[in-house]
Amino acid sequence: MKRLFFLNHSPINALFTKNSTDFVVNEIPLYEFSKEGEHLILLIRKKDLTTWQMIQCLSEVCGAKVRDFGYAGLKDKDGMTTQYVSIHKSFEAKLENFKNDKIKILSKTYHNNKIRVGHLKGNRFFIRLKRINKIDGKKLTNALKILQKEGFPNFFGYQRFGHNGDNYILGYEILKGVKIEHKRKMKMFLISAYQSYLFNNWLTSRLEICHILDNSDDEQAINALGFSKELVKSLKKQKKFFKVFKGDVAHHYPNGKPFIVEDLDTEIQRFEKKETTITGWLPGYRSMQSEGFVKEMDSKIYTKAEPFLKQMNGTRRFGWSFLKDVEYEYIDKENWFEMHFSLPKGSYATVILEELTHSLKKML
Repeated sequence: MKRLFFLNHSPINALFTKNSTDFVVNEIPLYEFSKEGEHLILLIRKKDLTTWQMIQCLSEVCGAKVRDFGYAGLKDKDGMTTQYVSIHKSFEAKLENFKNDKIKILSKTYHNNKIRVGHLKGNRFFIRLKRINKIDGKKLTNALKILQKEGFPNFFGYQRFGHNGDNYILGYEILKGVKIEHKRKMKMFLISAYQSYLFNNWLTSRLEICHILDNSDDEQAINALGFSKELVKSLKKQKKFFKVFKGDVAHHYPNGKPFIVEDLDTEIQRFEKKETTITGWLPGYRSMQSEGFVKEMDSKIYTKAEPFLKQMNGTRRFGWSFLKDVEYEYIDKENWFEMHFSLPKGSYATVILEELTHSLKKML
């Protein structure tokens, strides 16, 4: 997969280890819990376990089935993470004295409903990079300031594509009818990897356009992109790096519904204020598509998927997203760079690290 960055600084060499002291993830719930109701809500801290492994441990102690637990999202195995889990309060007594070296119940409350997948605003991250010299510390500081102001390309992270990065190929083969010995749930996951691959290609193509507009004069941009003179001039007038086109599918940010960009000037202003963002297509049945000139551009990415749309659940994903509550510090004595930031659900901290260092895969 071809991959472009928004930022254009040279690569930064760093040591990043996903352990419980250097990588911490705290879930941000979608809503406040009511403190009453039939569902017990547990705030759980775990380390070196997947969410499924953690729930399995709770299940073995209290006797509830794994499927009876509710959770908002799956958290990394590596590092230390906190998340909310729900279970019927009839199991509360059996969890009173729960002990596990890798799992700690931090607090409990109650709610009227079971926690469902997707019931989170996002996650707050703490990340420590090591072996950072002063020059690279300044580069990281400047890069974070830009991302805080401008936002970032919301790529799917490498985790989505498997150890060898080829899950999407298997997904495409399944759509074509090739028989692959996997359970249905795994097949659906592989198909979603193919959708993610197409989305990443779409986002890369949009970044290419934005870089050409940013780094070329009008004539060079016209020749490179094949756009009209009027369109190039219009796009270059936009203040933000990521450009909005008439016919794009925008989305209210961070919550709301997708809609077609018709009044371009209005939507440019709202995008600049971080009130809306532009989305990319995860192709599938009955999901909103771009219109006009944008759809013509998008078709170059999605043509191969069109025969299989009824086999996929389609949706829209933020193409450009925003960091919140950014904090950072360079610790000269230790040559560490520490940062905190919050991301909306579905965004990858590793994508931020790739954007900051341009060398994440070498770090892992």
